[in-house]
Amino acid sequence: MSSILTNNGAMVALQTMKNINANLGMTQSEISTGKSVASAKDNASVWAISKVMEADVESFKGISDSLALGSSTIAVARQASETVTDLLTQMKEKIVAAQADNVDRGKLQTDVDALREQIRSVVGAAQFNGLNLVNGTTTSIDVLSSLDRSNSGVQASSITVNGQNLSTGGYTANDVFSASSSGTISGAGDTFVLSLDGAGGTDDITIADGTTAWAAGDSITLRIGDKTASYTLTTSDVDSGNNAVPDLIAVGLKNAIDALGITGLTVDYDSASAGQLSFTNDGTADLSVSGQFRNAGSGGLGALTGLSVASAASAELALGAIEGLLDTAIDASAAFGSAQGRIQTQSEFVSKLSDALKSGIGTLVDADMEEASARLQALQVQQQLATQALSIANQQPQNLLALFR
Repeated sequence: MSSILTNNGAMVALQTMKNINANLGMTQSEISTGKSVASAKDNASVWAISKVMEADVESFKGISDSLALGSSTIAVARQASETVTDLLTQMKEKIVAAQADNVDRGKLQTDVDALREQIRSVVGAAQFNGLNLVNGTTTSIDVLSSLDRSNSGVQASSITVNGQNLSTGGYTANDVFSASSSGTISGAGDTFVLSLDGAGGTDDITIADGTTAWAAGDSITLRIGDKTASYTLTTSDVDSGNNAVPDLIAVGLKNAIDALGITGLTVDYDSASAGQLSFTNDGTADLSVSGQFRNAGSGGLGALTGLSVASAASAELALGAIEGLLDTAIDASAAFGSAQGRIQTQSEFVSKLSDALKSGIGTLVDADMEEASARLQALQVQQQLATQALSIANQQPQNLLALFR
């Protein structure tokens, strides 16, 4: 049935054209914006996910900046500690030369003093943006390294880098005992040197009683030949009272020396003589024993302050001390190197993670341009056909006039 009031064909053609025009508009939007999901109305869930990921990508840019700053700061500290290691190596060369009898100790002492001042200069200047990791003023720093997202929320994580104390402050050198004489360790910086002849040489050292204000972290190091034994006071040691501390140190040192397994050396502790250790050398080779007290508040290189090669005895003591100082500087360099390597690895990971997130966001919201191009051409053809169909449908009422002629 045909009607001049209701043109069903035109209505169908019009609806078809509206759908085609709507699809054509979406396709043109994809091509102009490059996105298949440009706003929340396109796909609310996908749009929400993409926005969360985009926020994370922006956050990782800040993390990359933090890692770069941390790496630069640690690089300065590492370079300083490596330089200190080189300077201590040069100092050791001077100290070894001072072990001979026919040397000019005055000139060697001048060189040692110059190297000591250079070390102080390096440690003092090793700062980046006002932060110095090698002079003992900074315990540790936290370098922002990641943004961890989970079902419970978002949490930032950091890489902790410990500062290293390579300062020479907080150290007081008191007595330097001459060779072949007993030593008494009685205060911060006390040192001694004694010689034990082979086949029965004996001598004693004594850790003083309550005249010393002992503190947790105080340590005594003994160098016997080319081996080292040490004991560091703990909080429980100090809590036992000053009078008991010397005995605790003596026992601790005896155990540490026994663990070295030095052939022919016997170390006896007599509780009747507070804090006293008796050395007996029944071996065939002579042994030199040197010792040094280091207070808890001194810098990692505090022993440099009293380092001297002015006499044979002090040169022998300096030889034992320089090994410990070198170990401190080397350990600091290794610690900074390890931390810098970790930060570099994290920086590379963050960069790759950001790229992966960007790729994921693109997969969610970016338009497939090849598909959009093909669809655009198809829709344009469909639009032309729909226009033609609507035109034909609109002519249908005109055909009814022929029935009334």
